[in-house]
Amino acid sequence: MTAQHNTVSEVMTRDVVTVRPDTPFKEITSVLSSHGISAVPVADEHGAPMGLVSEADLLRKQAEQPDKYGGQAALPGWPRAKAKARAENAAGLMTTPVVTAHADWSVAEAARVMDRQHVKRLVVVDETDHIIGIVSRPDLLRVFLRPDEEVREEIRDEVLTAILQLSGQEVQVQVHDGVVTLSGEVEKRSTAQIAERLAKGVDGVVTVRPLIDYAIDDRAAEDRPQSGIEAIDPRRGDT
Repeated sequence: MTAQHNTVSEVMTRDVVTVRPDTPFKEITSVLSSHGISAVPVADEHGAPMGLVSEADLLRKQAEQPDKYGGQAALPGWPRAKAKARAENAAGLMTTPVVTAHADWSVAEAARVMDRQHVKRLVVVDETDHIIGIVSRPDLLRVFLRPDEEVREEIRDEVLTAILQLSGQEVQVQVHDGVVTLSGEVEKRSTAQIAERLAKGVDGVVTVRPLIDYAIDDRAAEDRPQSGIEAIDPRRGDT
């Protein structure tokens, strides 16, 4: 099998640069510039995350500077933005609370948290809350760089053959630019639905086009709405 990026552990940056709460503004700027990063976690003396300082936090300082006419516009988020703009160290600049992830999370789970919290990166911590990595949006998107042939082989070998015990004659797999097409015919509708759902979970899959026919609709009863009250036929005269 080819290497897969299924968990945060496999896509995160491990060599994490951190600063302390008392790290001065200019030193933070230097850290970001020298390491080519856009944000840095703030850690306490035990290595636990306290906050995150990003380029956006630092730019508030510049945004507060008066223009050439001496005018000064109110910053968004005032007065919190004003306090950040006047901060001198990481403690005053950092954004809190820190949104964290764990190394054993799936890439999909990390992406959901990032989207829900509206953040660009997650600080990865271990079971003792120590910083062990950082994962960003580009890291999570890396899974979509998998070659189509790798994606096709995993769906064919791991999903269809190993899990569902289906042969290549029953279901065929085509992948183009991450778009998976499943075609063929199986006995039950539920099998076709499971194949689609499992294929969607394979790294590198953009979407799945299910074109699998089935002989038996074994999900028909489940799809019907259930009710504990028997319908009354008005033609029977029941009251």
